[in-house]
Amino acid sequence: MSDIEIAQKASMKPIIELAKAKFNIPPEHLDPYGHYKAKLSLEYVDSLSHQNKEGKLILVTAISPTPAGEGKTTTTVGLGDALNRIGKKTIICLREPSLGPCFGLKGGAAGGGYAQVVPMEDINLHFTGDFHAIGVAHNLLAAMIDNHIHHGNALNIDSRRIKWKRVLDMNDRALRKITIGQGGIGNGFLREDGFDIVVASEVMAILCLATNRADLKERLGRIIIGYKTDKITPVYASDLKAQGAMAAVLKDAIKPNLVQTLENNIAIVHGGPFANIAHGCNSVTATKTALKLADYAVTEAGFGADLGAEKFLNIKCRSSKLKPSAVVLVATVRALKYHGGIETDHLNQENLEALEIGFSNIQRHIHNITKNYNLPVVVSINHFTHDTDAETSLLKKKCEELGVKCVISSHWAKGGAGAEELAREIIEIVDNKEASFDYLYDDDIPLWNKIEVIATKIYGAKEIVASSKVHEEIDKLQNKYGKLPICMAKTQMSFSTDPTLKGAPSNHIIEISDVKLENGAGFIVVIAGNMMTMPGLPKVPTAEKIDIDDDGLITGLF
Repeated sequence: MSDIEIAQKASMKPIIELAKAKFNIPPEHLDPYGHYKAKLSLEYVDSLSHQNKEGKLILVTAISPTPAGEGKTTTTVGLGDALNRIGKKTIICLREPSLGPCFGLKGGAAGGGYAQVVPMEDINLHFTGDFHAIGVAHNLLAAMIDNHIHHGNALNIDSRRIKWKRVLDMNDRALRKITIGQGGIGNGFLREDGFDIVVASEVMAILCLATNRADLKERLGRIIIGYKTDKITPVYASDLKAQGAMAAVLKDAIKPNLVQTLENNIAIVHGGPFANIAHGCNSVTATKTALKLADYAVTEAGFGADLGAEKFLNIKCRSSKLKPSAVVLVATVRALKYHGGIETDHLNQENLEALEIGFSNIQRHIHNITKNYNLPVVVSINHFTHDTDAETSLLKKKCEELGVKCVISSHWAKGGAGAEELAREIIEIVDNKEASFDYLYDDDIPLWNKIEVIATKIYGAKEIVASSKVHEEIDKLQNKYGKLPICMAKTQMSFSTDPTLKGAPSNHIIEISDVKLENGAGFIVVIAGNMMTMPGLPKVPTAEKIDIDDDGLITGLF
């Protein structure tokens, strides 16, 4: 059966009853969205923060993505179910899917096979409306900017230096650069503008890092929308008195969403920034709530460990004081053979030579996690039916040579039962070893050096370069914002900025093409290469395969 067919046959339990039975969450603190999904009240979340109890945090990340697939979300769900199966009280925390990749190429983000969160269609299509609210809040600020200029521009905003674009939760390359205000003075001030995808919005980042409504509103007010005509004085969202209305639009979106796995275990799915153009983690509120309710929280970070895990550890953990106890690094035999130079049509054929070459990718990720962050790691090989014993034995042997345990997991086919060995390996670490955890860089080193550390230590680059214009922008930011962390926007397909370079390229040059201060989120976005913050649809988008019949049954979604 396909993923969606498996999900549609799930035996779900009413979420309010399940939350009460599993974690004694009072029904009055749950706002139901139908029978199987609900939002948790912030009052209840706040009451948990006063408890001394704190669970263990397990981070799931992956090798550099390939068209062969890795299954990071699937592994997160499978591991969570497996931990519950062996008697460990566990909650998983995932990001919400964006409609862009759902209709584009990647598909949804609810897991796969028998390791999914449900209701799968709802989660992948609109869910509880969080992304819609984030887009409206973002675009409300954009509308207020142009309205202010139209009505006299009392703040003296320089229309050529407005940094705040519009957003849309869809891959639409035609909107990357547009002209607004056409049609005469009644339609506003003529200027260049553009769209980003919602998951790249600073409002998304703020929602995921804010700890309560007051923090949310304060961060929204700190957003810098552009500069005055003196070229140096920033204009804040608070100058436009926009933060209150924006926070009002987000009044429900800030509440974590509760759903369940196929095995009726609680999952919190909240927030969804991409890791290639944003910070790639679910909300701090969701993760901290899980750590208060459960003994173990399993969460994911987007794309490969060079992006999602790097930002989880250096941005989310730094902001929230979270500290992971262990890391799971997900890979597949197929993906490693792809990194070894094998084309997708031949990945089901045994090829030990290609596997050995492609192992360089996972080896660098292991090095980064264990040496740069000082965290213990377990490698989870997401099993495919065409994997041979010789291939899996080779991977285990090579991981053992690095001092790392490698586990073959079959959760896609068997659910939590297929990940019990992985669960026991993780428990052995988190219950018996205290992770020391180091950040990659100190707050006090200059911004340029922070970027350099990420590029050289994580990506294996020889150096970073930038135009004089970018250098000037970084120098301007250094004086006031030099202590902020870096959020790299880079292709997810390679350690380099060239998506075609597989494996573990070294001594390449990372070109910094732009920098952008996200003052409300509390980090600086650094764009490497030609990374786009508004993706495009592929030649044959998944949307062509998605359909719904007269009875409301959806097909083609995965």
